[in-house]
Amino acid sequence: MTTPATSPTITNPAAAPPAPLKRLLSLDVVRGITIAFMIMVNNNGGPGSWHFMNHAEWNGLTPTDLVFPTFAFVIGVSVVFAFESRLVRGATRAQLAVHTAQRAAILIVLGIIVNSFPFFHLAHMRFYGVLQRLAICYLAVGLFYLYDNRTWTKVAALVAALVGYWVLVRWVPIPGVGMPGRDVPFMDMTQNLVSWIDRHLFPYHLYLYPPDHNVRDPEGLLSDLPAIGTSLMGMLAGIWLRSSRSIPRKTAGLAAGCLCSLAIGYLWSLEFPLNKNMWTSSFVLVAGGYSLALLTFCFWAVEQMNWRRGWTYVWVVFGSNAIAAYMFSELVPGILYNIKVTGANGKQTSVVESFFRSSLGHISYPGWAAFAYSVSFTAFCFIPVWILYRKKIFLKV
Repeated sequence: MTTPATSPTITNPAAAPPAPLKRLLSLDVVRGITIAFMIMVNNNGGPGSWHFMNHAEWNGLTPTDLVFPTFAFVIGVSVVFAFESRLVRGATRAQLAVHTAQRAAILIVLGIIVNSFPFFHLAHMRFYGVLQRLAICYLAVGLFYLYDNRTWTKVAALVAALVGYWVLVRWVPIPGVGMPGRDVPFMDMTQNLVSWIDRHLFPYHLYLYPPDHNVRDPEGLLSDLPAIGTSLMGMLAGIWLRSSRSIPRKTAGLAAGCLCSLAIGYLWSLEFPLNKNMWTSSFVLVAGGYSLALLTFCFWAVEQMNWRRGWTYVWVVFGSNAIAAYMFSELVPGILYNIKVTGANGKQTSVVESFFRSSLGHISYPGWAAFAYSVSFTAFCFIPVWILYRKKIFLKV
């Protein structure tokens, strides 16, 4: 990013901001690991899958719950390096702001397509979603960084977002219901301020809508506030990595941030439980801590130890075309599950079910069978992004 327009001219060369680093291979590796695991858990093989391959039903945390926030975290890191690189090449802040808004709008449209494909039922079309939330995070932190790239403002915004969200959810009465913790259990699955707002904004357009008794959406409007906090954590990591400090010191700083974030997050969870569906403030810190742990390891291995060959290839391929990989993994099942074939028993099943029963279904242990399907589908999704990578085609929105 750039400094504000009102910043004084820098006359001391020693105080000048550092030149942008070359593209961080370690960040591509983190992004690739994240998208690969996202594809796996979104196609986990069904009810027989292991516990860690599923989201926590409500309060609690599983490894699957860490995938989405890691993507939001990576957005924050990426903004710092991508924007600074474009500014050095001559782009203006105004041009970047327009492009940021355009990219966010495209991501929202793609998210609605993913939600609705292949039938597009307008009566229950879901407007919230994964790509929509990432778009909002990208827009918010991108414009914020263009306006002000100082570190302390990001820390202040992060604290305000997390504390403010806790105050809203904990201390603001729910209209027609009452005070959380007194008239209704605190963090009730449906009777909370987040779900109340979503039900009144987009009734019948939520992830779970009437007549389902769990009327809510895991990517609701109010919980975008702490999700932006997740991207701010990534932005702070990006600012740290772009500094002039030595690589070992950067690694140590990431590790220290990881430990502090996990400690504060788990301590806060005693009052404000870990909850991915509501994206609680404690969840932001704990998930951000684990994202920092992954980034710390990859940065240490790739940038400090220079372990760049072999193990990084698959992750770099996935990470270089993450949106393409995600769209392919979300749209293809919608097609395959609606292509019917006739089995040996004369009954029609989908192509996916037929494949599973005729091959992986013979694995006696359901957990391993589901995991084998998850890995197989992820490998299948690797093929198109590998072709794009080989041809040096990188799809950007």
